[in-house]
Amino acid sequence: MKYIYGILLLCSIAFWGSCRNDFETQPSNGKLTFSKDTVYLDTVFTNIGSSTYNLTVHNRSDEDITIPTISLAKGESSKYRLNVDGLPGKSFNNITVLAKDSIYVFVEVTADIEQLSSAETQFLYTDAIEFDSGANQQDVQLVTLVQDANFLYPEKFNDGSTEKLSFGVDEEGNEILIDGFVLDDSELHFTNKKPYVIYGYAAVTEGKTITIDPGARIHFHKDSGIIVGTDASMHVNGALSNDPETMENEVMFEGDRLESNFSDTPGQWGTLWFLEGSTNNTFNYATIRNASVGIRMDANDGTENPTLTLKNTQIYNSSYVGLLARTGHVEGENLVINNSGQASLNLSLGGKYSFTNCTFANYWNNSFRTFPSVLIENSYETPETLFVSDLVEANFYNCIIYGNENIELQFNKSEEAAFNYKFENCLIRFNDYTNKYADVPAYNFENSSLFESTVLNEDPNFLDPFTNQLMIDENSAANGLANPNTATNTDITGASRGNAPDSGAYESIVFPEE
Repeated sequence: MKYIYGILLLCSIAFWGSCRNDFETQPSNGKLTFSKDTVYLDTVFTNIGSSTYNLTVHNRSDEDITIPTISLAKGESSKYRLNVDGLPGKSFNNITVLAKDSIYVFVEVTADIEQLSSAETQFLYTDAIEFDSGANQQDVQLVTLVQDANFLYPEKFNDGSTEKLSFGVDEEGNEILIDGFVLDDSELHFTNKKPYVIYGYAAVTEGKTITIDPGARIHFHKDSGIIVGTDASMHVNGALSNDPETMENEVMFEGDRLESNFSDTPGQWGTLWFLEGSTNNTFNYATIRNASVGIRMDANDGTENPTLTLKNTQIYNSSYVGLLARTGHVEGENLVINNSGQASLNLSLGGKYSFTNCTFANYWNNSFRTFPSVLIENSYETPETLFVSDLVEANFYNCIIYGNENIELQFNKSEEAAFNYKFENCLIRFNDYTNKYADVPAYNFENSSLFESTVLNEDPNFLDPFTNQLMIDENSAANGLANPNTATNTDITGASRGNAPDSGAYESIVFPEE
C-alpha cells in the first residue's frame, strides 16, 4: 500500500509541475549589462578574417527575459559577423536569457578596404550590436582597423591546382613540391608604403636581388616565407629608428595575424630560406619574429666573403631554431636571438662564422627544451647517413650566451672533420653541476686558446628576457667585459660603446623604475 501511495504522490507532483509555465518570460526592459561597452577587434588586413572576439550579455534581474531583437546596426551589409548563443547570423529574434544568467555573443570581421575608402591605406571600420529597439534599445560598439597591403601569392589554375616550387626529387623519385611562386622583376623591391602579405614561399631566382627598404613590413601566412636561390641575394636595408616603440625605420618580418594575442606566438610562418649558392645576403636593423626557423642557410657561396651578414638584427620566438646555418659563412654584429623551441643559434655541419657583440639567449617556456642556446656542430646525421664538414672557424667576440637552462653552450664534434672555435670576452652560462663535461677537452674553460677572458655563470641581469627585453644594466656581469679592440663602435640602439664597452648587443642602461 505504501508503494502505491508513493507512486500516486510522484504522479501528483509531476502533474502539477507540468501545469506551471516555467518558460514564461518577460520582455527585455533595457536593463541588460555587458562585459564591455565596446568590442575592439584589433587590426586586420583587408580581406583577411579576424580572430573571434566575445561579449557576455547578463540578465541580472530575477525574471527570465526575452530580447525581441539582436542585430547589427548596418544590417546585412555589415562586414561584421555574429554568433549569438550558438546561432550564426547578423540578426536574431526572441533570444531568451534566464534570470541571473547570461549569453555569449561572438564577433568576427572581414572587410575589403577598397569598399571602405579607396584613398586610405588604413580605415577605422565601426558598427554596433543593437539589443532591442525603441526606448529599450541598448548598443555595444564594434571597432576595428582595416589595413591595406600588397598581397603576393601563388597563381591558382582553372583545374583548382596551385602554383608550386620544385625542389628536385626524393629518394623514391617523387618530385618535391611546395606551395610557392617566383617573384618577378616588378616585385623585387619592397617599400614602406604598404605592408606586404605573402602566401606560400616567394622565390628570388638566379641573378636576382630582392631589396627591402627601411620601415618595410613583411607578413607571412602559415607555412610561408622567402626563398633565395642560387646566385640570388637579399638586401634588407633597415635603419636605426628614432622611436624604439614604433621601430619605424626597422624592417619587420612576422606573421599576418595582427591581433595582440598573436604578437609573441611562435611558429606562425615558415622561414627566410637561403639555398646553397645564394650570395651577398645582408641584413641591417631587421626584426624577425614568430617563425618556425627565423633564418635557414643551407650553405655558403664558396667565396672568401660572408654569404650572410647580420647587423643590428633581432630574431625572436622561433618554434624551432632562430638561426640555422649548415656549412654557412656568416658574420654577425649586434645580433640578438632569444626564445627558441630548440637552439637559438645552431651552427650545423661546419662552416665559417664570426660573431661580435651578440646576445644569444634562450628563455623558452612554451614547452620542455633539450637544446642549448648555442649548438655548434661539424656533422649532421640522417637515419641513413652521417655527413661531416670542417668547422673552419667559429669565433665569438664580446658575446653573451645565456638562458634558463644550466648548459647553454654545447658542441657536437666529429673527429672526421676540423672543429675550430674561440670565445673571447664572453659571458657564458655553463653550470656543469654534475661534472658531466669535467674531463672533456672541448669544455676546458681554462684553456686560453679556446676561451680567453671569458666569464661563466655570472648573471647578465637582463631587463626581462621572457619578453625579449635583453638590455643590461650596470650590475650585469657583461658590463665592461668587452675588449675595446674588438668591440663594435655602437650597440644595437646606436649608443656609443666608449672606452669600457660591454659584452652583448646592448650597452648598459639605467632600468626604468617599476
